Amino acid sequence: MMRRWFWVLCVVLSLHVVLAGRAFGQQTDPKLWEEIQALKRGQEEIRRQLLEIKQLIQACAAAAPAAPDIRIIPVDLGNHPTKGDSTAKLTLIEFSDYQCPYCGRHVRDTNPLLRKEYVETGKLRYVFFDMPLESIHKSAFKAAEATRCAGDQGKYWEMHERLFTNQQALEPWSAHARALGLDTARFDACMNTGRFAGAIRADMATAQMLGINSTPTFLVAVRDSGDPNKVKGLSLIRGAQPFATFKMEIDKALAANGADK
Repeated sequence: MMRRWFWVLCVVLSLHVVLAGRAFGQQTDPKLWEEIQALKRGQEEIRRQLLEIKQLIQACAAAAPAAPDIRIIPVDLGNHPTKGDSTAKLTLIEFSDYQCPYCGRHVRDTNPLLRKEYVETGKLRYVFFDMPLESIHKSAFKAAEATRCAGDQGKYWEMHERLFTNQQALEPWSAHARALGLDTARFDACMNTGRFAGAIRADMATAQMLGINSTPTFLVAVRDSGDPNKVKGLSLIRGAQPFATFKMEIDKALAANGADK
């Protein structure tokens, strides 16, 4: 008996909902009804625009240029200061920024291990290319100039190490010059005239050509058979990776190029 009344009640309630809905549709204020319809049209327009944006993003991704092939791009080492045997078959080029904290970490934690195992044993030539990220590191370009100007007096690597050790106190530049015993008048003249600005810009252009856009980035390269002062890339190591990552890439490159003895 109770069950029958339960079903009767359900039917009555259902009819009430249907009739109420019809009544709402018939009695709704025309202005409110138009606003509801406008909202629906707005939703459809938003959906259409989102679809167009999605299609545009997909088209841009498809049209994005492919990463450059570092294996076929010769890199001219020019007059860059180097460490290690100049005849080493393998070269490691570091693209770096004197204000970059990750670059500083690499110099402090990983570079000494690389020097000991590969550079000092004649397996690897190490070269530094300047890549100051000017948009976020306002002193990085002048820091690169400072190392070049110090190099003009035979103290490139000393200034290099000093600036990375003092990343939070890069300026005044003349203070570092005095600490290294440089001719400060000559150093200041070099800094003020921008003598090495063009060479630094050339390093930055090389990085762009190789598709390098962050620091530190390292190019593992092999000596060009046609020109001992040029190298061709084998692989890129991006970021301040641990020594184990460098060891894996370098050992693989040494073995592949018959230079692992």
